[in-house]
Amino acid sequence: MVKILLVEDNEMNRDMLSRRLERRGFDVVIAVDGQAGVDAVVECAPDIVLMDMSLPVVDGWEATRRIRRNPATADIPIIALTAHAMAGDREKAIEAGCNDYDTKPIELAGLLEKIARLT
Repeated sequence: MVKILLVEDNEMNRDMLSRRLERRGFDVVIAVDGQAGVDAVVECAPDIVLMDMSLPVVDGWEATRRIRRNPATADIPIIALTAHAMAGDREKAIEAGCNDYDTKPIELAGLLEKIARLT
């Protein structure tokens, strides 16, 4: 079973996406801010991280950089999730260390394809 760490501060987004992923057989672990996400990557060793980029405490950009700097977590795939689809955000996410990028609202079929490709 693929273990997904979902780092998302918005309760509605978090609940909806986690339920949809669990119904498809994924084991979903949740973190509600960037620092909790960095800590959870070490603690639960997920197969992939879905990282909201607009997070409290530590934003998703910095959380991703911290995950990449840790040799124990550096190779875990990360998909950036953001509601702010601004020009250059995809490049910024890749530069921060994300393997891919998706915009909200999440189109589940496309996200599942990205997860399958990266895990």
